[in-house]
Order: sequence, then C-alpha cells, then structure tokens
Amino acid sequence: MPARRNKDAIGIAGERHARMMLEAHGYQFLASNWHCSAGELDLVMLDRDLLVFVEVKTRRGERAGRADDAVSPAKARRMLATAEWYFGEHPEHQDRTWRCDLVAITIDPKMGAAQANHYENAIVTG
Repeated sequence: MPARRNKDAIGIAGERHARMMLEAHGYQFLASNWHCSAGELDLVMLDRDLLVFVEVKTRRGERAGRADDAVSPAKARRMLATAEWYFGEHPEHQDRTWRCDLVAITIDPKMGAAQANHYENAIVTG
C-alpha cells in the first residue's frame, strides 16, 4: 500500500475510533470531515447542548511525534476559522456555546492496540 493511502487509512480509522469513544460518553454525532474554504473539521458533535468541534490526530507509534502534540498554531487558527464558518452555514446552531477538542490516538505498531486521550477545550487560540 502506498504511504499516502496507508496514512489516510490510519486517519480514517482514528476518526472512527474517536467518534465511537465520544458517542459512548453520550456525545451526539452531527458531521464528519466537514469542509469549507477555511479548512476541515474532523468531527462535529453535541455534548448535551454544547457544540463540539473535534480535531482527531492519529499516530502509529511515537516516531513521528506524539499525537497529543500534533496541533500546530497554524492548524489551531484554521480550525477556529473553520468553526466560525460552520456557524455561518448552520444557523440552527448560532445560539450554542461551543468548544474545540482534541482526540489524540496512538496506535502501538506491534500490538495494534490504540490509546486515545480526549482533551476538552484543547484549541482556544492559534
């Protein structure tokens, strides 16, 4: 499998794992891979009445860096801008309070097991 397809497959698996984990904690799924010209939101969820934009970072081991540390200031700025854009296209949510979370998933390359950490309100400024 070419490197890019393998990376995409790992990302898709990570997003699926994050969604299932959040739903198990009572979150309601609204959208995945929501795009606009400002960027992409991996997951859009509801935590009771709170709108949550979720960035999912998945790493296979820590050789390329920890998934927990993978959101750069530029990515944070894009995510916040994309979240603002989401409200423009979804007026039904305009009165909601919102936050940006990070779900960081590290897959053990030998065991295949994943460790997932959920950080609420992880992205507050770029």
